[in-house]
Formats: sequence, C-alpha cells, structure tokens
Amino acid sequence: MSKGDKNFFADKDIQVILGTLLRVGVIAAMSVVLVGGFIYLFFNHNASVDYSNFDAGKSGLSSIASILHGLKTMDGAAIIQFGTVLLIFTPIARVVFSVFSFLIERDYLYVLIGLFVLCIILYSLSDKLVG
Repeated sequence: MSKGDKNFFADKDIQVILGTLLRVGVIAAMSVVLVGGFIYLFFNHNASVDYSNFDAGKSGLSSIASILHGLKTMDGAAIIQFGTVLLIFTPIARVVFSVFSFLIERDYLYVLIGLFVLCIILYSLSDKLVG
C-alpha cells in the first residue's frame, strides 16, 4: 500500500495539534485555578488555618461530583480543584488524540499501545476521581 492510498496527517501537523492541545489545556487549567484562587481569597481572607493537623478529606472535594456541586455554588476551593482536574485531563486528552491520529494513519500497533497507556492512566485515576 502506497502512501498516496492512506488518509494521513503529516507528522508535523500532528505535532502542532498536540502541542496546541497541551498548551491550551495548561493555560485553561492555570486560568481556572487563578480565578478560583482569587475567589477563595476574597471570601476566606480572615479564616485561620491550623497547619499542625492535616486531613486530606477535610475539604470534601475528593470526587468529581463534589467538585461539580462546588462549582454550582462558586466555591473557590472547588474552582481550584476543578482547575487541577483540568490539568490532569490535559495529557489524557493528548493520549486520546494520539490514538485517533494513529487510527487515521492505520498504524494499529500504536493504536494498541495508546489504548493500553490510556487504560493504565484511567485505572490509576479511577478510585481517586469517583470515590
């Protein structure tokens, strides 16, 4: 099969799209965290913080459902956490786009490798985002 028969992107095109995807994802996540930080500081500037005892579950923002509920009420901590989730999902979107680009190029070995990597990432995040 010749290259003329394939429907493919040039490698440079894919690299530009992936670079843009990562750049936009990081900038969007940073912007959301910045806005959330301003909202959090505006409403909680007088709160005292006890650094002697750390409780990771104290914020109640350990699942996607709780973060989305906090977004509805414009909770600053939930907005910051949502920006962090956006930052986590940025490389996941890159892997998904890579799988689709390999599918278009009919490079099935790399499709399988990409799907394997995606399964590992999603499995490692499954108990942290759902529970």
